[in-house]
Amino acid sequence: MPSAAPLRMTPRHVQLLRALFAAVAALMITFSPDHSHEVGLAVFGGFGIATAMVFALAAWLVAPAGHRGAPVLLGAVHLAAGMAASAVALRSETLLFVVLIGWALLAGIVELAIGITQRARLGRSESRDAVVVGGLTILLGAILIFVRPEYALTYSIEEAGAFTLTGTTIAVGLFGGYAAIVAVFLGIAGLSPAPSEPASLETAAAAPQEDRP
Repeated sequence: MPSAAPLRMTPRHVQLLRALFAAVAALMITFSPDHSHEVGLAVFGGFGIATAMVFALAAWLVAPAGHRGAPVLLGAVHLAAGMAASAVALRSETLLFVVLIGWALLAGIVELAIGITQRARLGRSESRDAVVVGGLTILLGAILIFVRPEYALTYSIEEAGAFTLTGTTIAVGLFGGYAAIVAVFLGIAGLSPAPSEPASLETAAAAPQEDRP
């Protein structure tokens, strides 16, 4: 009786794991009534460390020898940002903006560059996914640059009371929205069927003569 084929981690598993952790971060922010810097840093810290672990697995089990630098670099960026956000004693509104902006710009540029420069090795679909996610991450960082931490807008809703919209609330909400978009995009990419490779000229030439018209 033939033995079952061993399980193998593929780039699609990496995409699905990244989508899972991004979805968890998005849900935690969406359903939390508190969008303070403490909550934002706590959620991002878990997201950053978990995503770094995914990249570590990708470098170990997916990337071929000689091409492990890209996932290792992305994992290091996410790990450093996640660890900084997880430093409870240092948590502040300033740290939230510094970590989010620094991580978004650096991780986005690295992933965008990987998608562009390694297209031949990654393939069209994986290269496109890296370019899209990298571009979205850079866009998040660019938008956050224009959000002022000291911003505060007080407004009231009839029969609900007065509320205050702060720069911190906006920043945490933007990260939650980003995480939701990335989760959906990578989830679809990870569940999509792999593109079929066209038959090569060598295969066609080797076909039996009687099978040809």
